[in-house]
Amino acid sequence: MKKKMRYFRLKAFFLALLGIMISCQKPDPLLPSVARKGINSITATFEDGRGDFIGEPVEDQNRIIVPIPYFYPEDSDNQVTAEDLKNMRVKANLDDNVVVDPPLLFMDLNQENVIKVIDQRKDEHEYIVTGEIRKSSASSILSFSLPEPGLDGIIDEAGKTILIVTLEDLDSLLAEVRISPHATISPDPREEFLDYNEPVELTVTAHDGVTTSVYTVKQMIPDKLPFGIRPGSAKRLFAKKLKADLGIMADHLTGGLAATQDFVVINTRGENSLLLDPITGEVTGELELGGIRGGLTNFYTTADDAGNILICNLAPNAGSFKIWKSTGGEMEQDPYIEWDDGLPVGRKISVNGSLDGDAVITAPILQGGMQFARWEVTDGALGSETPEIVTMSGLEKGWTTNADIVYTSTDPESDYFVASYSDNTFAWVDGKSDAVHKKLEEISVNYIMNAVDFAEFNNASYVTTNWVNSFNWGAADMVWLLDVSSDSDFSGNLETGMVNAVVWQTPQDTYGPKAIQPVVENANGTGDVALVVSDDGYYLYLYFLFTNGYVVGYQFDCLDI
Repeated sequence: MKKKMRYFRLKAFFLALLGIMISCQKPDPLLPSVARKGINSITATFEDGRGDFIGEPVEDQNRIIVPIPYFYPEDSDNQVTAEDLKNMRVKANLDDNVVVDPPLLFMDLNQENVIKVIDQRKDEHEYIVTGEIRKSSASSILSFSLPEPGLDGIIDEAGKTILIVTLEDLDSLLAEVRISPHATISPDPREEFLDYNEPVELTVTAHDGVTTSVYTVKQMIPDKLPFGIRPGSAKRLFAKKLKADLGIMADHLTGGLAATQDFVVINTRGENSLLLDPITGEVTGELELGGIRGGLTNFYTTADDAGNILICNLAPNAGSFKIWKSTGGEMEQDPYIEWDDGLPVGRKISVNGSLDGDAVITAPILQGGMQFARWEVTDGALGSETPEIVTMSGLEKGWTTNADIVYTSTDPESDYFVASYSDNTFAWVDGKSDAVHKKLEEISVNYIMNAVDFAEFNNASYVTTNWVNSFNWGAADMVWLLDVSSDSDFSGNLETGMVNAVVWQTPQDTYGPKAIQPVVENANGTGDVALVVSDDGYYLYLYFLFTNGYVVGYQFDCLDI
């Protein structure tokens, strides 16, 4: 009996040892794609950091050609020359454990630059990297309107149709049209009177003289989907670097945006606000702040549904808390709200509704609890400059320096959403009890959730929030758009992508400061998001920015096409 027991013990020991040996074997190495041999792309920017030009390996060749636009910015008349290509900043997108020799920093893209890519197998592959100045192949109609009857065309880019929503007579009219930079259009509806009672074909020819697109303009009343956003309709309108493209030279101070039908307003502390075209992202002017301009005075900005711009200071650092209002592009110098209670507020404010009608304004109180100030506007009249202090429950840590709260309607008892740090979660709060109704799982505390906005669109409810990286390492800088028409899918973890309510999201590290060389880390951990619904109800616009990174605009639609 003892021999048998000894035998089984020895057998078990050797089986366990064999299992350890097997488990300790090195896993198979991750090998790069044979086709690209470990290198995915080369990204080049001009020496001053402008641009973002990506070249990929040419199939079946050892060449990487980086296309450089003929004009830069592409909507300008600034022609790029060989001199501009002499000292380009370059970086490589590589598979794991792949290196480039010599290390990349600057290249003269007029020349053939030989690089050596060493993959995980330690095999060496040579590539020749060059630049090529190319005329644009863009041939799109970006906007179309008929000013005399006051009609905006609805552009279906996939179907190359422009819908004029009316049954009125549209004979002999001039149009306002915006097309791809340096493209041409024939016939030119800006100069030629056309009859839009019947379908009109417009041909856009790109600057390269080869690529064309034919659009058909026609009258009709387009159908909408019965509910929500059309899947796959997300379209990036613009992505502008705050410094290189918009000329905002101050680091760390651009932390808020306001969005209306007419403008995207970029707030940089101590400077006038920049006004951007909401479709192209091009600078169209400034909002003159006058005496409101100051490092702690114009600290943050937002907008209501009627196009009123709100700007607030940081209290108590800048004294009593003040909110100023701009109507019709003119900044009122007297505060719309002034409240002196000594509480720390002003890093974020949000508004649902219209200051010309009904609205709810919120400002988180940043002292480690779960409180916020709330003002009510009824029939265009502010109820009181002294807010109601709301205390909510259901988060474990509350918030200290980062939080944002937005209501889902102008009813102060309606539900609201909270994005905050230190809980670093996204919460749906019952507006009657002020208790968390549901919340998503906590995501990495290395990064910051600090902005939220809400909109009703095509019988559905949408909310957007962000995730900000304040370091020059790690991976965050994301924005999500969630369908919150019901709470059934409001659960899971945003970081792992396991939230069914998410209908769209950005990739990580694409629009934050880590995507721009040289990296200037977002030391204040600031950023913003905003949603706008078009007057005709066909489009939902999402705008967002990351401090020291980009401001970006996306368009979604509900067309039943």
